[in-house]
Amino acid sequence: MWNDTDEPIAFLITFRTHGTWLHGDDRGSINRFHNKYGTERIRPEPKWLAINQQRLSREPTILNARQRATVRKAIIETCKFRQWALPAVNVRTNHAHAVVGAPYKAPSLVLNALKANATRLMRERGVWLSNLSPWSDKGSTRYLWTEKHVILASNYVEFGQGEDLPEFD
Repeated sequence: MWNDTDEPIAFLITFRTHGTWLHGDDRGSINRFHNKYGTERIRPEPKWLAINQQRLSREPTILNARQRATVRKAIIETCKFRQWALPAVNVRTNHAHAVVGAPYKAPSLVLNALKANATRLMRERGVWLSNLSPWSDKGSTRYLWTEKHVILASNYVEFGQGEDLPEFD
């Protein structure tokens, strides 16, 4: 069932760490030409992946337990401060997911706020010392139109990410 407005009730926000999912990867990828609902991802291409790995300016970013906890706290604090609903959040070693209810038509505002505040808090806590961002450019912003969509996305975020990660470095 569609809601009765032209605005989504929430977003599934996903952002990845630098260098951890490149074009050519076995999982496929998305670019500006392959980014419409229902279209296939870009197919894996080992040569393209190798080129993209060589082009990286630094090693891929893998978050340790302290960094993950800090990113999680930043997401929670950002949503609380801005009075956004946060039904689910899960921070992994190479990406973060959040289901966020925010009164915007542009989910990029939510994505950018979460990434910026996560980076800021990691720097304040001394768990990210680089001047460079830990995140890849952009991210994924999926529109959630109904309560069912929010429940399904929240279940995916909380229970569809694999085993719990250890809480130590």
